[in-house]
Amino acid sequence: MPTSLYAIALGSNQPHPRLGRPHKVLAGAFAALDAAPLALVVASPIISSRPLGPSIRTYANAAALVETALSPPDLLDHLKAIEAEFGRKAGGERWRARVLDLDILLWSGGAFADDALCIPHREMRKRSFVLDPLAAIAPDWRDPLSGLSVRHLKARLDRKAAAA
Repeated sequence: MPTSLYAIALGSNQPHPRLGRPHKVLAGAFAALDAAPLALVVASPIISSRPLGPSIRTYANAAALVETALSPPDLLDHLKAIEAEFGRKAGGERWRARVLDLDILLWSGGAFADDALCIPHREMRKRSFVLDPLAAIAPDWRDPLSGLSVRHLKARLDRKAAAA
């Protein structure tokens, strides 16, 4: 069965009862992303970032490239199952504290959209906590909508932040 490469964003800002602090949660999540039906290709360094929205806890963020034969919707279901295994409750409020958040950023198959999923991730281009770790592991991967590389998207965002 043919496989695809996916870029996944990881985030955590709540401790896990067994794993501990958010940085340790992401280390555990990397292990979960390296279990069938996924194969972890590379993991970025873990960074700390300020929260968006109403959450007050600092986030640990990272990115990973995984290879799998799963389709985008099936991968989304699998990632939601991993989040649930880590204690994330379904349907929580947007931008609230969470033990683990896994988002599909990019797919080697290009763009994908249905009612539950949009690839590339709609907010990816606006978030340094996503682009910084992603640029560390996939700087030349091109956004299928803009045609720009992750490196270029990050440089644009960095320039915009410096001008503000």
